[in-house]
Amino acid sequence: MNSCVVGLQWGDEGKGKVVDILAAKSDIVVRYAGGANAGHTVVVGDTKFALHIMPSGAIRDGVTCVIANAVVLDPEVLRGEIEGLAQRGIDLTRRLFISDNAHVVLDYHKIEDRLREDSLGNKRLGTTIRGIGPCYADKVGRSYAVRMGDFRNLDRLSETLARIVDYKNRLLAGLYGAEPIPLDPIIEKCRIHAQALCRYVVDTTEYLHTAIEAGKSILFEGAQGTLLDLDHGTFPYVTSSNSSLLGMPSGCGVSAKLVDRSVGIAKAYTTRVGEGPFPTELDNEIGQYIRERGHEYGTTTGRPRRCGWMDAVAVRYSARIGAIDEIAMMHLDTLAGLKELKICKAYRIDGKETTFFPANIDRLSLAEPVYDTLPGWEEDLRKVSRFEDLPQTAQTYVGRVEEITGKPVTVIGVGPERSETIVRT
Repeated sequence: MNSCVVGLQWGDEGKGKVVDILAAKSDIVVRYAGGANAGHTVVVGDTKFALHIMPSGAIRDGVTCVIANAVVLDPEVLRGEIEGLAQRGIDLTRRLFISDNAHVVLDYHKIEDRLREDSLGNKRLGTTIRGIGPCYADKVGRSYAVRMGDFRNLDRLSETLARIVDYKNRLLAGLYGAEPIPLDPIIEKCRIHAQALCRYVVDTTEYLHTAIEAGKSILFEGAQGTLLDLDHGTFPYVTSSNSSLLGMPSGCGVSAKLVDRSVGIAKAYTTRVGEGPFPTELDNEIGQYIRERGHEYGTTTGRPRRCGWMDAVAVRYSARIGAIDEIAMMHLDTLAGLKELKICKAYRIDGKETTFFPANIDRLSLAEPVYDTLPGWEEDLRKVSRFEDLPQTAQTYVGRVEEITGKPVTVIGVGPERSETIVRT
């Protein structure tokens, strides 16, 4: 069986934990989009793994990890992750494959990202300053792009970098008055990256189709969340890639027809990092309570996340456009201790009620949430292993999300650790 895991909100839903669980029954895990702006966390016992580019299946022995075409790869970050995993006894020899067509994030992308964001003032997008947007822009522009396959010929790459850095220096000096970026340190870094990473670089599209023909089980791992999708999210407050399930086929060259099971990940509440409209946001003591109990601080940036009630309208929209089969609801335990809970079941816009999420921010900014109010629970859920043993109010809460979204909740996270998970058949 081939499966795909994708976020249904604005990212940070807990995809890493779900991928880690499903990877136990998978031969291959494929990261198909995004870059080091993503942060996927896996907790095994007392050990916490925070991954940014490496597929979350790396923690499972014997699982092959693939970084596909549409990922923009930061070589420094990936090398750090490989070395960090090795220090913990996780060897990726002969089980990590990197697409030769994956585009590369280099120092000038990060400088450009920071200068552009700073220039926007109070209109900034709230990017992670990891160079993701500028790298994707170079990918689309084509003329000034570097891909992993280019590391195989360092002499030719050096000539390409000389041309790119000259262009970037003229561009950034003209737009921002920036100091010139030196060429030699970038070339030297690329030599080091090539020595460390070229052994993993292959044609991953060919590899995946060969694996499919051999009957291997593949798990496709999305990054960020559907509401951050470049085409279907809350533009311009989105990421620079197709982070919904719709990005999977183009991201790795495998048709969506070959995915047997699509799992959408959603928190039992809603969070968002950075700017943009957020109808159910709680900028009050309840939002702070959720933030502290859920440890809602960015894996990549450390920034506090904005917190709010479960927006089932948004989750339903994401599930629709991704043809999601089932939902994994994370962080149900975080809501313990709140006497009253709310679930957004509709919006009121210009006096009219709608149950369809308007991704256009002009309309979304006008949305007033229409809530169902449910009783909460006091019990600690972290030791609960069966759905039937949850407090009745927690069961009712999950059931109401199922009713509004029209999708079954088959996995429930009741704590950060791998074992703190309820699986429903």
